[in-house]
Amino acid sequence: MGLLSRGQRHGYELKRDHDQRFPQARPLAFGQVYATLSRLTRDGYVTAVDTAREGGPDRTTFALTAAGRDHLAQWLAGVEPPAPYVSSGLFTKVVIALLASGSGTMARRYLGAQRSAHLARMREFTAIKTDPDAALADVLAADHALAHLDADLRWMDIAMSRVDQLRTEVLR
Repeated sequence: MGLLSRGQRHGYELKRDHDQRFPQARPLAFGQVYATLSRLTRDGYVTAVDTAREGGPDRTTFALTAAGRDHLAQWLAGVEPPAPYVSSGLFTKVVIALLASGSGTMARRYLGAQRSAHLARMREFTAIKTDPDAALADVLAADHALAHLDADLRWMDIAMSRVDQLRTEVLR
């Protein structure tokens, strides 16, 4: 709905806009775009305003309804609650590695390998940020990713320093 807030679009334009505006996100599949438009139409948030054929398949143009604009405004006004539980694959693998090895060796090995992977990914995002031709959306996405990767690295350092203590507690 947010992509329709700037005006009418057909599905192809919505996919292109999404992929451009959220460059580090997983690209949308056309099927997902049209399934979402169908649900939004059913729920009264979007309406089809025109169908045209431009040398190819029919392209239906969609627009937000007043209810859609209200729903979008409510969604934007809502605060995302912080996650109430630790549900990270990173955390889970450290605990399972401690359970599996008993000595902490697997956990240390995993944390070292994961640290290397995080640092490599951080270099990729840093290259995006320092590219003078990078789009602002790319830089903003890189900032977001780097902050999360940095937090993970700090947690990995803490976990590595506590492996022996964690091993003792996990094996009780």
